[in-house]
Amino acid sequence: MTEYRSELLRLLNARGYIHQITDPEGLDKLASSGVMPGYIGFDPTAPSLHVGSLVQIMLLRRMQQAGHKPIVLMGGGTGKIGDPSFKDEARKLMTDEVIATNVASIKRVFERFLTFGDGPTDAVMVDNADWLDKLEYIPFLREVGVHFSVNRMLSFDSVKLRLDREQSLSFLEFNYMILQAYDFMELAKRSGCRLQMGGSDQWGNIVNGIELSRRMLGVEVYGVTTPLITTADGGKMGKTMSGAVWLNEESLPAYDYWQFWRNSHDKDVGRFLRLFTDLPLDEVARLEALEGQEINQAKIVLANEATAMCRGADAAAAAAETARRTFEEGQAGGDLPTLATGGSISLIDALVGLGFAASKGEAKRKLAEGAVRIDGEPEKDDRQIEVGATALKISLGKKKHGLLTN
Repeated sequence: MTEYRSELLRLLNARGYIHQITDPEGLDKLASSGVMPGYIGFDPTAPSLHVGSLVQIMLLRRMQQAGHKPIVLMGGGTGKIGDPSFKDEARKLMTDEVIATNVASIKRVFERFLTFGDGPTDAVMVDNADWLDKLEYIPFLREVGVHFSVNRMLSFDSVKLRLDREQSLSFLEFNYMILQAYDFMELAKRSGCRLQMGGSDQWGNIVNGIELSRRMLGVEVYGVTTPLITTADGGKMGKTMSGAVWLNEESLPAYDYWQFWRNSHDKDVGRFLRLFTDLPLDEVARLEALEGQEINQAKIVLANEATAMCRGADAAAAAAETARRTFEEGQAGGDLPTLATGGSISLIDALVGLGFAASKGEAKRKLAEGAVRIDGEPEKDDRQIEVGATALKISLGKKKHGLLTN
């Protein structure tokens, strides 16, 4: 294991956040010498970020814990283009109104993870629309474009992937990496920012920003990327059969968020505890060493800690109690996902409506497999369900439960 002097890199290394560093020795020295501002950018492509963005949010939290200044960069400007990195096709363009709505919605989740304010290590939030919207095309080409080699830009894996598959990469998208590099340079100039962090797919964009800052400002800045976070079964972090695991309460109920962590694979528990909770590492080591049925206790700790951080301690406690009542006592807890039926609904529509199946075809397969129960009684065929004054409990397997109301 690499030995670092700075508290920041020791913390990131011990908890498994580091994939690549542009200049480990230089960054370690800078991080040891005083408060260092560092940033991560988030494009507002939806009203909420999902769990796939959580490792980046936690990186900013770790920065603050290590005595540095986190900068949350909202992509009000770059969001008008969309990052093409490792995407199969272009993102759908959003209007200014949609972007503004998404930015306002996303902002709220960061207050759970970071302390904002005017102090030297307090987090700040900025929007790159503040400078990108004001750029004039010809001056930008002359002052910034001259520093970019198209030959080199074409060599980045994020671009080559699209070109090798003969999938269209628009000139609009091609400009994204230039604008992201400009963001880093602008933050270095405005805020003394010396570090950009991001996922492994952002390596090329980060390197561009480092080189642009050096050429235009004459300053040394650094980059850190995190490994791609996949689950033990090879799945993409934050994606489930019923859709994305959203961080905002309006997009995903606290119980479902808690349940996502509770359903983690046995082999993922220790890694997720290190990445997504503040538990001491010796406690993490104890929990991940549990075997057999005892590993479920570690999963409950993971679910409680992760949910409390994102949704608050009360929401985590309510979700844990709902799960306990549902699984241990066979009762329907009050925080279970609920679907209003208007008095009548087909069983297949109920499964899809509760998010237990991604399609009617999948719902039919689950029925045929005997995995569906209503109030504990197995169901194998689709039928119309009449819902009266008392809610009906619908279950898929042992872990998914919901309520049908009138």
